[in-house]
Amino acid sequence: MQVPHTLMDGQAVLPSVRNVVAVASAKGGVGKSTVTTNLALTLAQAGARVGLLDADIYGPSLPLLMGVNEEPELTHTNKMIPVQAHGISMMSVGFIAGEDMPVIWRGPLLGQAVQQFLNQVEWGDLDYLLIDLPPGTGDIPLTLSQTIGLSGAIIVTTPQQVSLEDVERGIAMFEKVEVDVLGVIENMSYYVCDDCGERHEIFGSGGGKSLADRLGLIFFGEIPLQSDIRAAGDSGYPIVLGKQNENVTVVFSEIGNGLVRELAKLADE
Repeated sequence: MQVPHTLMDGQAVLPSVRNVVAVASAKGGVGKSTVTTNLALTLAQAGARVGLLDADIYGPSLPLLMGVNEEPELTHTNKMIPVQAHGISMMSVGFIAGEDMPVIWRGPLLGQAVQQFLNQVEWGDLDYLLIDLPPGTGDIPLTLSQTIGLSGAIIVTTPQQVSLEDVERGIAMFEKVEVDVLGVIENMSYYVCDDCGERHEIFGSGGGKSLADRLGLIFFGEIPLQSDIRAAGDSGYPIVLGKQNENVTVVFSEIGNGLVRELAKLADE
């Protein structure tokens, strides 16, 4: 059974959001923000009402990936209204701190910032709120896990062993705070040569699936290492919005379907 989205004192938070899903990596550099953004857009394209919270306070990338850099407006009760783009509702410290403003905060302030994004943003009715977590297992993931009933977490990894070891630590953190790990996504799994069409497994192969199998988790799928994914994100027009790579769009669609299935199972338990 899904945990209601409540604070530790029992006060309701995000009462109009059906599913709150954290996307974590435990290790930097695995393309987690790109994966989260394209997954959110995939769910929205399927007709869901989707929100995206960029909780990476130190390195907010949502403004760049979505091609939006504007300050959120306020309601008459001084709540922030999410910025809208490509059919989803978004919030990021990057919309507030400014494009080139460094964020230099200590642990307690990080926790306060995340709670403000949860409590002081008028998210409205959403089917899914995806939260793009910063790398690691520090203050922000712990704050979220302890102050809101997450529907579950998705883990993003790459195939090489160093990423998989970090992922296991991240999974252990979520288990310790009793958050369901919904499944594993392997990013940068392989590269398909533009000229010859051959598949090259640059960072190894099968690491994410073998990890998921060993820990009894769902393996959502493999996302290839393709230059057009990077280029689309840099341009502020994520790849699932265009038609430049139908194969990648299909991969994200399959991952989105898998996430919806797992959340439905939890709701029925």
